[in-house]
Amino acid sequence: KGYSGSETQGIDGTMDKASRNHPLTVRQIRRNLRITRKRSPGERPYSVIKGIFHGSHVYVTMIRRVRVKATFMCLGYNL
Repeated sequence: KGYSGSETQGIDGTMDKASRNHPLTVRQIRRNLRITRKRSPGERPYSVIKGIFHGSHVYVTMIRRVRVKATFMCLGYNL
């Protein structure tokens, strides 16, 4: 998973996190920038769907309707 304090089993793609009185080193900041550059194109559709299409909360109750609503949001993004 993506927890900064836990051990990883594969390639570690978790960004480092600063805490009180322990700022990030220059090396950690540069590593976070590399991770951000790789991650941002994949997260862009989700941010557009959440921000512009208001897709973060779905107010329908049936799974079929949720699926239809999500499909239309994705279709609208791809147009």
